[in-house]
Amino acid sequence: MSKRIMLLVIVTLFSVSQASAAPLDDVKKTVDEVVRIVADKELKKSVQKRRQVLKKTIGTIFDYNEMAKRSLGKHWNPLTTDEKAQFAGLFAALLENSYAGKIESYNNEKIVYVKELLDGDHAEIKSRVVTSKRDEFTLDYRMTRQNGKWMAYDVVIEGVSLIANYRTQFSKIIKTNGYAGLVKKLETKNDELKTL
Repeated sequence: MSKRIMLLVIVTLFSVSQASAAPLDDVKKTVDEVVRIVADKELKKSVQKRRQVLKKTIGTIFDYNEMAKRSLGKHWNPLTTDEKAQFAGLFAALLENSYAGKIESYNNEKIVYVKELLDGDHAEIKSRVVTSKRDEFTLDYRMTRQNGKWMAYDVVIEGVSLIANYRTQFSKIIKTNGYAGLVKKLETKNDELKTL
């Protein structure tokens, strides 16, 4: 498994629980839950059922609306309310469809939690992923607290922001094909990922 894919697998292992004062505790609890789902012998009997359970868990991973907004950058504000809702839905589907299958290939990578940085309603969880070959990669979660619940709005893998990466890609597509071209591309990509 390539370094990039392995790291993306680990990204999907992150989620947040209901209201909590400690985002690090939320991360640890949810990683344990996702690992439990992947290892569940009953769920392994039905790929479709396991995928549904994983997607439900993945659906609580990120604040999709905030991630969608940040991934579009300056292109977000000109959109109508309906367009924003449509884009947030497409973005959520992209993350869910992209990573559900990758989670299933989790292979006992170890996650070492390095530090929790709190600044009011913002937090950053710094961690390292250690593979069975003893390779190590940094993985940091950027979070905000909204209505008492910690939500992730970005993940930084080896110093590279997931959202900044999407923003660069989306900006290029919009520049070349317009916003409608980006929507069409996301719809096509999501259709392809559903069949995997």
